[in-house]
Amino acid sequence: MKMKNEIRYGSLVLLLLLLCVGCGQEDKSVLGTGSFEATEILVSGEVSGKLIRWDLAEGDRLEEGAEVGLVDTVQLALKREALRRSGVGVAVASPNIETQTAPLEAKLSDLRSQRDRVKRLLDADVATKKQLDDLDAGIAQLEGQLEATRSTLSGSRGQLSAQRSAIDVQIEQVSDMIRRSVIKSPISGTVIANYVHPGELAAAGHPLFRIAELDEMTLRVYITGEDLGLLRVGEKVKVRVDGGAGEEATRTYDGTISWISPKAEFTPKSVQTREDRAGLVYAVKVRVPNEDGQLKIGMYGELLRPAAE
Repeated sequence: MKMKNEIRYGSLVLLLLLLCVGCGQEDKSVLGTGSFEATEILVSGEVSGKLIRWDLAEGDRLEEGAEVGLVDTVQLALKREALRRSGVGVAVASPNIETQTAPLEAKLSDLRSQRDRVKRLLDADVATKKQLDDLDAGIAQLEGQLEATRSTLSGSRGQLSAQRSAIDVQIEQVSDMIRRSVIKSPISGTVIANYVHPGELAAAGHPLFRIAELDEMTLRVYITGEDLGLLRVGEKVKVRVDGGAGEEATRTYDGTISWISPKAEFTPKSVQTREDRAGLVYAVKVRVPNEDGQLKIGMYGELLRPAAE
């Protein structure tokens, strides 16, 4: 009886030793582990105002440029109309130089004709030199007056033109704000967070929703320096993730190395590398198509060692 108990105890110890050895062995097929990321964009309001339309919910799939909401634009439209009318008033007030100098031009032309006639009479000794000099003086005075008038009118028109240009710029600014009042999706993706609802006040710079590209995920893993030579950018690799309840234990995906960090860093606490967990590692990004939609942000994955050629 005692011998049977000893044999049974020895078998149990041996089984425990085998289990401990098995637990201590690490999967040599895994280069590194990490978590999945996605390209996320936080969309914020660009114009302040009441949100009069909001057609968006978490989980919605949006195409790039899709309209999802509208901020009230009544005040902006009124401001633009007021600016347009101001621009019309400025245009009306702008002087017409040709029209306003026409009387002076006609008077100057008449004096020049008189001078020509007096000059001919003087040559025939019918007119006096003083008559010609008076006409020359009158012509010179009128030419100076005409030049001064043109300069004044030109300056006035230039100022009004500058005012009109400034008004046009303001109109375009308001029009741009009206266009920005229409809220659109910046990328094609899935809404993962919604922060507002219809009727709320949307403030410029405040978050409205968050969208992520989930059709393709990025697995960020960390590998040791001695394994760095096994990978290169553009290389096809295999990625493994744990399956959920009722599914296979693991699922394997095809991936592509998109980036390898040029510098080493200390191992993040949340990531376990194959060996020397307190040492220096290199970050690696792997693009993984998410056609079945099973990959989630924050899910852990394993980068498998490339098969030997």
